[in-house]
Amino acid sequence: MQSRLINRTNRSVSYTLPAPVKGLNCRDGVADMGETYAVTMDNYIPRENKVVLRKGYQSYVVLNGDVKTLAAYNAGRNSAFFAIAGGKVFNISNKSDVYEYDNISLTNSDCRTAQYKNYMYFVNGVDAPLVYYVDENNDEHFGAWGFSAEGLTEENIVNVSVSKQRLWFVEKNSLKVWYPEDAGNISGTLSCFDLAQVSRFGGRLVAVANWTQDGGQGIDDLTVFITSEGEALVYSGSDINDAEDWKLRGSYKISRPIGYNCTIAYQGDVVIITEDGYLPLSTALPADKANASQLAFSDTIRGLVLDRTQRYSGRSGWQGIIYSRGNLGIFNIPVANQFEQHVICINNGAWCRFTGIRSFCWGEYETRLYFGSSNGVFLFDEGYSDNGTPISGVVEQAYSSLGTEYLKKIQLLNPRTKSLSAYSLVIYTNMDMEQRQVDYEENIGQSGVTRWNTCKWSSFIKYSGTKWESSGSSVLRSQWIANSSVGYKAGIVFKTKTKGNSIEWYETGIRYETGVGIL
Repeated sequence: MQSRLINRTNRSVSYTLPAPVKGLNCRDGVADMGETYAVTMDNYIPRENKVVLRKGYQSYVVLNGDVKTLAAYNAGRNSAFFAIAGGKVFNISNKSDVYEYDNISLTNSDCRTAQYKNYMYFVNGVDAPLVYYVDENNDEHFGAWGFSAEGLTEENIVNVSVSKQRLWFVEKNSLKVWYPEDAGNISGTLSCFDLAQVSRFGGRLVAVANWTQDGGQGIDDLTVFITSEGEALVYSGSDINDAEDWKLRGSYKISRPIGYNCTIAYQGDVVIITEDGYLPLSTALPADKANASQLAFSDTIRGLVLDRTQRYSGRSGWQGIIYSRGNLGIFNIPVANQFEQHVICINNGAWCRFTGIRSFCWGEYETRLYFGSSNGVFLFDEGYSDNGTPISGVVEQAYSSLGTEYLKKIQLLNPRTKSLSAYSLVIYTNMDMEQRQVDYEENIGQSGVTRWNTCKWSSFIKYSGTKWESSGSSVLRSQWIANSSVGYKAGIVFKTKTKGNSIEWYETGIRYETGVGIL
């Protein structure tokens, strides 16, 4: 049995612990995790040198029913933003002038969309596909898609994509994909490409993606067909009707995709939402060694992702979106009757989780991010509350020996933060892998909250944890707070609840004693 170190000499030590800027870690063992990771990071975003509370959301438009689709149309000077709820399609480009398309009635509000040239197509696998466009006279048109084909039941078109200057329409419950006879067509006759003749694992086709790859001799655009069994069929060439040009590059086994909204295009790459994580094709199918190690870029949160995919992969609402303005990649996850979002900070690869956002779908319009929920659409990353309710932020930092392996008694904590205004904070330490949960009382923007050395900590009638109010300032706030815990390794727990504040956490000063008499 390994003995633990006990220093017999009393001494006071100061230690500065950086905020957990490496983000959420659900992969490594708690005892082995680096101190700048977090075992919980809810509603805080890990940036390069600080951890920042996410902003909130506000109501944008109120609609009847659950909003299951958001889609943005852009063609020259014409732009439009659509929401589909209760089988009805609404133009919500201007929240002061929302209108419904009376000629459109859908059985299923959950649509996939793709824009090609000045035409946007809507498909859902139940209703006949639709197309929207604005003509040269700036008149809107919203109606039948304009394609037909022998042997095709148009209501079975369940997904749509664009690759190699062609539209690709996926037929549900099959390995068939339909495409215009001539590249560039936006109506007319479709031809069928049946992947059953080349698929090794069967299943059904779920998505088509355009993948830009640097194969060593320049940029090469490939068309990738993804099946429900996790098979990626990669084709090179631009003319499917020319056997000399259109060639199968390879059939590769990846993890099974989740849902029809399983692909996200980002900077030429394609990220696939799979049962084993969020997987870039550039990692799964490298140009010079296809079928190599498939390390998802969500590997750091692997435990969380696996739990969610195993329990909720059959639910609707899985979606990924790149939010360029916020420098975030957001993956929407249906969890029981709620939703959560797994969020990656693109510039540093650190992860966190958003909670408290009931989002059936996400969409970006004119650089702003929106989500569809029950009875309306909400503008995200706006304000400092969730439509008037507080944002609860919880960070449980990884355990640290704080510079020494000796037994220690932590007496004082000094969280160094910036904020727009006063806020209430609960901060404490868990020791030696304990999972103590100290809750907080809501105390939002209230003055007179106890500060260090101004009154007894036990003087509250109802107190829990350390109640502390930071004064609003753009200057780094430094203030010592009482703490009492004994052990070898400490994990900082940082909790806030606010509906009117921006909070940035940079580091925590810690004061502790080692030696005889601390127990």
